Amino acid sequence: MMIKSCMAVSMMAVLCGPISASAQDVPAEYQQVLSTLGKPGDFKDNVLKVNIPRNDVKVTVAGVATPTPFGFGGWVALTKGDGGHQVLMGDLVLLQDEVNPVMSALLENGFDVTALHNHFFWDEPRMYYMHVHGHGTSADLAQKLKPALALIGKSTGSSAPAPAPAAQNSLNTARLTEIVGTQGEQNGSVYKFTLGRSDLKVVEMGATINARMGLNTWAAFTGTNEKAAIAGDVAMLESEVTPVLKALRKNGLDVVAIHHHMTADRPVIIFLHYWGTGPAEKLATGFKAAVSELGQHGAATASR
Repeated sequence: MMIKSCMAVSMMAVLCGPISASAQDVPAEYQQVLSTLGKPGDFKDNVLKVNIPRNDVKVTVAGVATPTPFGFGGWVALTKGDGGHQVLMGDLVLLQDEVNPVMSALLENGFDVTALHNHFFWDEPRMYYMHVHGHGTSADLAQKLKPALALIGKSTGSSAPAPAPAAQNSLNTARLTEIVGTQGEQNGSVYKFTLGRSDLKVVEMGATINARMGLNTWAAFTGTNEKAAIAGDVAMLESEVTPVLKALRKNGLDVVAIHHHMTADRPVIIFLHYWGTGPAEKLATGFKAAVSELGQHGAATASR
């Protein structure tokens, strides 16, 4: 049975896209999750991450064509908690007419919907982001999540083809890496930095909530060195919100949303989405200024 599961996951990787880790690296119970959901994923840092990208939607932001990796890659993640239970968290990318049907399917199957918000202004079509949270066995969570995922991409507004990607080498990624101070990852025409908050200790039912579970700050770049776009998310303590806001605005980046991803979390983690256009180096400098405010205004540890 396990060999068949591995073969199914490997075939799914060919059909749906690459899996970062080989199927053999994914624990058997998580292989079954990928099989049940029919989605690609990978296992790293004790977390299974399942990818739910909106490749079916063509999105422009303020008239700028934006590829899927720029900010339209939905996901759910599972990790082990206390008593054999799994903790599931996720961020689903939805069209307006998908929001309420998907929310109903989640709630009817015992999941918590902990946030609903935008990431952008002037996006066409309008896109919304729904955070989901649940506990249970991996098999049960996958079965209960499947009806909601089946509703994604079924609306009449999501049939447009994805925009043609720009050349992958349009950006001087070495220079961006130098400014930000860490290595990013190339995904098509998008270069993305993801920074964990290892200074914050958040525990949910015995499970550590780490960067792969959504506790991270990121920045995605697309375009050219002279004319680039940036979008991202900053994970902050309450005391860091105002300093980060000031850093972003001082550097000409637009703030488009401030919200939480989790309820009853301690410490309270606030997430901030931003967007901007201009020379790539200037955008990277603005992002770095905001990141430099993190960890400077008090740290905290908590569990529940």
